[in-house]
Amino acid sequence: MPMQRRSFLQLSLAAPALAYTLPALGATGSLPKKSVLVRAGQDRSGQPFEFLDATFTVKVSGRDNEGRCVIFDTLRRAKIGPALHLHTDLDEWFYVVEGEFKFQAGTEMLRLRAGDSLFVPREMVHAFVKTSEGPARLIVMHQPAGSMEEYFRLVSQLPDQGLENRKALAEKHGTRFVGPQLTPD
Repeated sequence: MPMQRRSFLQLSLAAPALAYTLPALGATGSLPKKSVLVRAGQDRSGQPFEFLDATFTVKVSGRDNEGRCVIFDTLRRAKIGPALHLHTDLDEWFYVVEGEFKFQAGTEMLRLRAGDSLFVPREMVHAFVKTSEGPARLIVMHQPAGSMEEYFRLVSQLPDQGLENRKALAEKHGTRFVGPQLTPD
């Protein structure tokens, strides 16, 4: 029986999505069989860490899901954020839980408040800075996980977390700095 035009078009449209999704399932095509509970205020490994005057707690580790994603809950105290950068091999998603932030995504400047989220695809330059008073919380997900958890844990241990000290380490973990930090104003 000849393939119907509609079926062919639907299959053609679904093929890219399947090509993107199937490798994420892992070699066996199976998903993890175990749930992972991380209580409020706790880190997945019991070792939260400090980076850029923020406390990072890992809520989902790439080790929990064959590297499909890593999710951080970050408590941000200071009005600072990462320098303008891009990720060569992963997408990043942000969800503002509390406070307000200024984001740059590509050439666009955005203001995000509690309840807002922003998806930034790989290779797109981006940066953010906290703009509100008091503490703020930002959930950050990298997909796939890549080595972002390892990078953040390593850089948090540097005696001097300045940009020049982080640059070479960032490159090894698929992050390229391309500009300065944003200012909160």
